[in-house]
Amino acid sequence: MLVGMNWILLSIVSATLLGAYDAAKKWSVQGNAVPVVLLTTVSIGAVLYSPLVIWSTFWAETIPLDRLVVRSLSWKEHGLIAAKSVLVGASWTFAFSALKHLPLSIGAPIRATSPFWTILIAILFFGERPTPMQWLGIAVVLIGFWRFTLVGRREGIRFTRDRWVALMMAATLLGACSSIYDKWLLQRAGFDPVTMQAWFTIDLVPVMVPLALWWYRFDAPRGSLQDGGTAGEIGGRPAQPFRWRWSIALVSPLLILADWFYFVALSDPTALVSVVSVVRRSSVVIALGFGAKALSEANFRAKSLCVGVILLGVVLLTWNS
Repeated sequence: MLVGMNWILLSIVSATLLGAYDAAKKWSVQGNAVPVVLLTTVSIGAVLYSPLVIWSTFWAETIPLDRLVVRSLSWKEHGLIAAKSVLVGASWTFAFSALKHLPLSIGAPIRATSPFWTILIAILFFGERPTPMQWLGIAVVLIGFWRFTLVGRREGIRFTRDRWVALMMAATLLGACSSIYDKWLLQRAGFDPVTMQAWFTIDLVPVMVPLALWWYRFDAPRGSLQDGGTAGEIGGRPAQPFRWRWSIALVSPLLILADWFYFVALSDPTALVSVVSVVRRSSVVIALGFGAKALSEANFRAKSLCVGVILLGVVLLTWNS
C-alpha cells in the first residue's frame, strides 16, 4: 500500500510525525531529568526494533518485504553504526537539554537550519562548491536566523550569550555531521536504511547509559525515582527529579515512523530529494503552532515570519541538489 502512495503525501506524513516528535520532546523534558528521559526514549526505540532484528536473524525468509529485513553485520560494520550512535547521542543530549530551557518556537527553527550547516561543512571540509541558487539560500537562511535573534531578545534570549542557544547550535551542527555521515553509510558503505536505523537505535542505549548513571550518582534528588520526590539543591543549583509522562513513550515511535515514511518516499524512483527534504523541514511549522497554542509561547507572528524566511532559504538550498 505504501509503495503505491504518492511520495509527496508520504513526505507530508513524515513532516507531520516529525513535528509531533518535536512537540513530544518538549513536553517530555519540561521540568524533568534530561539524561533519564533520553535513556527511556532510546530504550523504547530499541524495544520496538528488537523483534524485527530477532525475526530477521532467524526467519528472514518469512518477512514479506525485503526492505524490512535487518541484515547481520560484521564487527567493523557494527563499529561504523556505533560511531553514528555516539554522534547522534551527543546531538540529542545537547538538543534535549537546550529544549528544556528554550521555547519550542525558538529551538525547533534553529534545528531547521540543519541543511545550511550541512552545506557549510561540505564547503569547508569536502571542497564542495555551492550553486548560485544555494549561495542565495545560505544568505536567506542567515537573514532568517538574524531575525530570530531579534525576536529572541524580546523574550530575554540573547543568541550570542545564551548557553542553551549555544547547545542547540551544537546539536544542530552535530546533526549536520550525522547527515553527511548517513550519506556515506548509505551510498558508500552499502548499508540499507532499515538495517542502519535498527542497529543505530539499539546502539543508542549503551551510549546513553553512562549519562543516566552520572545523573543518578551525582544529580538525582534522593527518593525521586521511587516516590516522585521534589527537586532539592545540589552544589547551589536545583536538582531535577525524573517524572514519567506518556509523551516520553511517544518520542521514539514518532521518530521511527517519521524516518520510515521519509525513507519510503525517497525509495520512489520519481521522488525529488530536494522537494522531500524541504517538505520534511516544514515540520517546524507544527512545532511552532504547538508552542504557541499548547505552551502559550509569545511572539507567534514574528516567529512565523522568521520560520517562513528560513524555510524559503531551505527551499533554495535544496533546489535541484
